[in-house]
Amino acid sequence: MFPVAVRATTAVYFAENGIRDYIMKRKLTTIMAMDVVGYSRLMERDEEGTLGRLKQARSAIFDPTISQYSGRVVKLLGDGALVEFPSVVGAFHCAVAIQDKLSQRNAGIDEKLKIVLRIGMHLGDVIIEDNDIYGDGVNVAARLEQIAAPGGVVLSQQVFDQIGTNVSLPILSMGPQSVKNISRPIETYKVDFGTEDSTDDIIQFGDFELDLALFELRNNGERIPTEPQVFDLLAFLVRNGERTVTKEEIFDEIWSGRIVSDAALSSQIKSARRVVGDDGSSQHTIRTVHGRGFRFIGSTQKPVVPVIDGLASSVPSEMMAVISAKPSVAVLPFENLNRNSDEDYLADGISEDLSTALSKNRWLTVIARNPAFAFRNSADSIRTIGQKLAANYVITGSVRRAGQRVRITAQVVDTDTEHSVWSERFDRNVEDMFDLQDEITEIIAAQIEAELGLSEQRKAGRRPRKNLGAWDIYHLGVSEFYKFTLEGNLKCQDLVRQALELDPEIASAHARLAYAIVLGMVYFDLAPDDEHLNEALKAAKRAIELDDQDANSYFILGRVHLARREYDLAIDALEYALELNPCLAVTYCGLGDSLAYEGRLDEAIEQFEVAIRLSPHDPFRWAFFSYRALAHMFRGEYVEAARWSRKSVQIPNAQYWAYAHLVASLGHLGESEQANTAITQLRIIKPEFDIEFARKHLFYVKRKDQLDIYTSGLRKAGLS
Repeated sequence: MFPVAVRATTAVYFAENGIRDYIMKRKLTTIMAMDVVGYSRLMERDEEGTLGRLKQARSAIFDPTISQYSGRVVKLLGDGALVEFPSVVGAFHCAVAIQDKLSQRNAGIDEKLKIVLRIGMHLGDVIIEDNDIYGDGVNVAARLEQIAAPGGVVLSQQVFDQIGTNVSLPILSMGPQSVKNISRPIETYKVDFGTEDSTDDIIQFGDFELDLALFELRNNGERIPTEPQVFDLLAFLVRNGERTVTKEEIFDEIWSGRIVSDAALSSQIKSARRVVGDDGSSQHTIRTVHGRGFRFIGSTQKPVVPVIDGLASSVPSEMMAVISAKPSVAVLPFENLNRNSDEDYLADGISEDLSTALSKNRWLTVIARNPAFAFRNSADSIRTIGQKLAANYVITGSVRRAGQRVRITAQVVDTDTEHSVWSERFDRNVEDMFDLQDEITEIIAAQIEAELGLSEQRKAGRRPRKNLGAWDIYHLGVSEFYKFTLEGNLKCQDLVRQALELDPEIASAHARLAYAIVLGMVYFDLAPDDEHLNEALKAAKRAIELDDQDANSYFILGRVHLARREYDLAIDALEYALELNPCLAVTYCGLGDSLAYEGRLDEAIEQFEVAIRLSPHDPFRWAFFSYRALAHMFRGEYVEAARWSRKSVQIPNAQYWAYAHLVASLGHLGESEQANTAITQLRIIKPEFDIEFARKHLFYVKRKDQLDIYTSGLRKAGLS
């Protein structure tokens, strides 16, 4: 119940104005704010020409495009406009179309004459008054427009959530942004038009950045309000920093040759000095050369972008562009939770070794130690650190020691979402510190490699299918591969071939194609003939030609040689793969499998043990268990063979061979009831499986005694 005074006031208002007017008219709508970049500067240089070009752009591009997507121009703002749309998706397509058409129109036009827009979009509640709209929804759209890059489109979280997959361009997170007159941070996204952000238009001097593309002066990242003429003057002096520029040159550049007084120039020089913290006495940045002109004497440089393996590893800009199709990962210094700083060496040692180990995975870009370690004890969010390091994933961890006991934790975080991708804790007794460091590093690196692969597959699956890049299509193929089904294998081959059509230089894609072909013969209905074996070998060799340091490609080459019954070559390739990357768990499994068919069963089981220890959650772990079961079977250890087969069939993506190995093991054990149950499960997955089918698809097994052991187990279980 309202207080009496409030009820009385409300009653009077209703009596005088009516209840409909008392309740403000509101609605939820999509708001698009547009603004011309550098409008004041354009008007100063050429007022009539600028107005004419803007008018032409409105009539030829803005108005018809807005109308096409059912938008309504709420009001024109001289150098911009406020537009509302009934559809979020329609508004998005309108913004993209406007920027695309304007970009085409600007092609070949002098930079000083181009009409370039910033666009901000928000879905929010607004107040309606006549034909105008007001309120927080409008304010947010206007502020998003202000942080958009020239030619860019920035979206709020509300817009991003609504457009879903109804878009044909990638959307990149910019993280939470603090904007003027909005108390709360705004979660923002930008449209990736496929153009690379460049540092060519950014000049640094001291703590200042002069952004010639955004027409901004920044001090330690903070924008400094600067009048257009003052900015132009400062930019002109900076660009000519190697010499003294005369007054006449400045008059011609800044005032386009118009006659102005020396006092006007002095005033602008004074303003330029003020914004960079200089004055007429110190002249540490802009020096007066009496009787001649002025000279910029600040030390200038381009933003530093450290390079690793030809790729930028740290880009100090507000919005990070996609540098490489390969995902990038930064290992931050692990935290030493002990009070004794003398024990930092263990935490730092694990971080450094982990970076080295992960860099052996050629499909990853690993940020160098120094840029990553610069964020020791940083208060920045994971998203901010990821943006500054251009890292898709950040690895953090801690080390705590109590006597001879050490606890190590590690976590992988997706920098876009700040969600944990993987985390684990390891408890060990310290006997040899270096042995401990090596063991933990290998385990963490192996598990992270597998988890990041799964994460990239999930990301590729969530992205809009239109205009996917070669890397995304490749990872969609990998995702299908790990389903271990006939349909998944065929889709994998198709998607990988599509990726190679877009980019034939992806070594991983050639290798994956080779592996899919081999498994198509071993697991599915692809004929195990010379044509397919030769195609697989050609693809594997092409992968190595493109990157002869990729351990995964040598692993797959080893699997191809095994399928060709070239065991010596298979073992050589797999051992070399382990030299390149001793943390790649599947390679130990492949080597164990190859050694088993050579009859070197003790060595084989040792390799399976390493694979399982390194990557207990690997997407291939069903094979780690299943191939180990086969090695025990060949050694006559049928109880162990059955035990590992049971572990294998419990994995959701286990292939039908895991069930067949269980059947054969139980057959040798004389467990007829369990064998009948296993046969039923096998026939559900592979109805046509029989002894002849097994012999046909075990074409890569050379030893007759091993084939006889396997098929006799199937026969004893009740298969014919």
